Amino acid sequence: MLKFTTLTAIAAPLPMSNVDTDKIIPARFLKTIKRTGLAKGLFAAMRYDAKGEKTDFVLNRAPYDKAEILIAGDNFGCGSSREHAPWALLDFGIRCVIATSFADIFFNNCFKNGILPIVVPPEILAKLLDDAGRGANARVTVDLEAQEIRGPDGGVYKFQVDPFRKHCLLNGLDDIGQTMQKGAAIDSFEAKRKQSQPWM
Repeated sequence: MLKFTTLTAIAAPLPMSNVDTDKIIPARFLKTIKRTGLAKGLFAAMRYDAKGEKTDFVLNRAPYDKAEILIAGDNFGCGSSREHAPWALLDFGIRCVIATSFADIFFNNCFKNGILPIVVPPEILAKLLDDAGRGANARVTVDLEAQEIRGPDGGVYKFQVDPFRKHCLLNGLDDIGQTMQKGAAIDSFEAKRKQSQPWM
């Protein structure tokens, strides 16, 4: 998993509430178990019209087509529990989503895939949406170590994050990575068991 330390990037404004996982990645794109190639399906119903032509959706427009931060509304990631939703965001290049609230399963899946979901109060969200509306001139910095969001005009907003999840993101540790940190102990246990219980 990619480490998340400090990210300075273009932030795309998506001032919508209740963006469910089917909006993030429609069901027709769920035939794969790979984490790559899903960017084309990200927000497909909003990014493409019935003919497959690109719409004026924010992620189709420069500079937001290069955004790594998404500023969204309340209850982001609601609906089904599909892990393809954070996979699609990550495949597009989104490393951080900022909203006033998240659906629990989506929130947890973000941390397990190297995306930092940040909860902020409505007044801070409104300011960040305004900042994001300025385009390429409004880069936002997210500093996980300091737990700060820094806006283009010098504003600094603190955010909360679970210490264990913070540790995992800073060190690029998903569930498998955490297990592999105990690799030597696992190997030692297996070697001893092979000697004491060779029939196993």
